[in-house]
Amino acid sequence: MTRSDATDRLLDRFLTELRDLAPVAVWAHGSLGGGDYQEGRSDLDLIAVLDDRITARTVWQVARLHARMRNEALVDKLHCAYLTPGTAAGAERRHLIWRHEHLGKFPVTPVTRRELHTFGLVLHGEPPTGLLPPVPDHELAEFVVRDQRDFLRREVDRASNWTQDIWVDYGLVTHARAAVTLKDGRLITKREALELLPALGAPVEVVEDVRRRRYEGPGAEPGEEWTARRAELTRAYLGPAIDSLVRAYA
Repeated sequence: MTRSDATDRLLDRFLTELRDLAPVAVWAHGSLGGGDYQEGRSDLDLIAVLDDRITARTVWQVARLHARMRNEALVDKLHCAYLTPGTAAGAERRHLIWRHEHLGKFPVTPVTRRELHTFGLVLHGEPPTGLLPPVPDHELAEFVVRDQRDFLRREVDRASNWTQDIWVDYGLVTHARAAVTLKDGRLITKREALELLPALGAPVEVVEDVRRRRYEGPGAEPGEEWTARRAELTRAYLGPAIDSLVRAYA
């Protein structure tokens, strides 16, 4: 895990800013919780459990909190969902979430909930097991199938997505992780997903491109020819692979 003073300073500042909201707990999931965090590339995925119900004033306080942090290094990578003990149950419930430097309302998915129970990192207060109901295996599997079929498969058909690094990385890694979760019921890191992808039939040169950018730095800017070829290879692999996975587990 690549984590330096910049990440620690941002987390310390965030916890300090949160004090006025009296959090019961603050947890990290995603790459930071799972031990595959790459500073400057990975998101900082957090959950804050507040002691009281979320009101219009709470929303204002959260917005002010993030505004005060806008000049911190890496702050664009910080995402946080705000729950309360009374609203933590139910994966379909929408919660106040700060992500991509905006406030919105989104669910905390079964995958995130399972991550928190499996390898959630406690930054403050109580552990996830004391506040967050566990995710049954069938609920996790149903969500993963739905996400592959109803979201990722549809995005594969949007050709313009796949000239972008973020979509190539997300699509391949998410599919490999879904395959393992459905087969074995476990969650894996992005590094493990990249190691597994060639055995799943993914184009090796594209997997190596993702691995190199994630773990070795961006390197030279890719040319248009490689960007177009990479998009074609990724879509040609993901479409049939998702269809096959969904048929097997739907």
